[in-house]
Amino acid sequence: MKIVIVGGGKIGAALVGELSGENHDITVVDAKSEVVQGLVNNYDVLGVIGNGGSYNVLVEAGVETADIIIAVTDSDELNLLCCLIAKKAGRCETVARVRNPVYFDEIGFIKEELGISIVLNPERAAAREIAGMLRFPNAMEVNRFSKGRIEMLKYRIHEESIVNGMTLVDIQERLHCDILICAVERNKNLIIPTGGFALEARDIIYFVAPQEHAMDFFQKVGEKESQIHDVMIVGGSKTAFYLFQMLNASGIDVKIIDQNIKRCEELSDQLQKAMVICGSGMDKDVLMEEGLMDADAFISLTNFDEENIFMSLYVQSQTNVKLITKVKKLNYTEMIEKLDLGSMIYPEYLTAQYIVQYIRAKQNTIGSNIENLYKIMDGRAEALEFKIQKESPVIGTPISQLPIINNLLICAIYRNGKGRIPNGNDTIQLDDNVVVVTTKKGLHDIKDILAK
Repeated sequence: MKIVIVGGGKIGAALVGELSGENHDITVVDAKSEVVQGLVNNYDVLGVIGNGGSYNVLVEAGVETADIIIAVTDSDELNLLCCLIAKKAGRCETVARVRNPVYFDEIGFIKEELGISIVLNPERAAAREIAGMLRFPNAMEVNRFSKGRIEMLKYRIHEESIVNGMTLVDIQERLHCDILICAVERNKNLIIPTGGFALEARDIIYFVAPQEHAMDFFQKVGEKESQIHDVMIVGGSKTAFYLFQMLNASGIDVKIIDQNIKRCEELSDQLQKAMVICGSGMDKDVLMEEGLMDADAFISLTNFDEENIFMSLYVQSQTNVKLITKVKKLNYTEMIEKLDLGSMIYPEYLTAQYIVQYIRAKQNTIGSNIENLYKIMDGRAEALEFKIQKESPVIGTPISQLPIINNLLICAIYRNGKGRIPNGNDTIQLDDNVVVVTTKKGLHDIKDILAK
């Protein structure tokens, strides 16, 4: 596909990194020459220096013949203008990042009148991800398929866990859990396990389960059944705004701490039921006075990665609350993992991942369509959900007889409103949703799971 990306910031750079390896013709537009030059030097892409809101600049970037334009600058207005110009200048699909809650409340009107294909909000996506994590406090990460009916959870095996030393077959026979462990990270190595694989302490596993069975697994491995009732958020960001709305609707008490008086006043006006405290989350006395020891979850959402990490380290030393830390710099990932801070949230990466999913879906053939796409294990593996359509080559053949490529597992099937973990005798049918996990990158269609 021919893709024009306007904005070479964190999301734009993440997108270029993901898409440049998938044989796309990519052009990056940014007003800063050093940003464009850096991306051109590091990836096989073209660059145009200029204002993405300029018709002439977009024409130079090839918008007239592009398949899709993705506007992810820091300005909502510029992103919308880029998409409007692109729609008039060519016939491409348009994707815009829009962060302002005021605009997002009017998103239906904006999409219809401007003809924008997708409007993305990184902060709202991050809030939705965090809200999902709070449903499973024992999980490090939660991904959803089939409208939440199938879930993939990331979990670390503890020394005292009853599954420490068990093979995957043992887990099925002894615990009787309707789950499938589909990926394991051990000592930085990624493993797609078979039934004889034995788990060890400190392993990080990804397992897939129908919605009603995920909690059953946690209970049987000895994790305490804990629900989140009280949440402390430090940082009155847009993510905090959206997250409060989601948690409040679920009956969860939320306290927001921010040191900017003006922002505290804005949040108090916008969120009538919120308890907003003006103070520094870096001050341990403030955290203690505001009830840190009584909280069930602590979420650091300031705009500074270092502050978020330091606060989480302090809270980790004081209490066993559910920790969620927002990080914007992807190059911090390896260092943070060594700190074992629990759940991490990367808003820009989430947005890039969603756009990659959309582009893959646009490339599908007649056999299926990509419904969901998640990068797991630091991008070394992918979890994909396919909607099975007519003439798909996988329909009707028992899974055990399909010539499936190496390092790929068919993890779950969603059919007639129910999700299940399949066995070798099961077949894939028309209109099924099928979840697979693989280390092979760039799958666009369900037929890609078959060896050629």
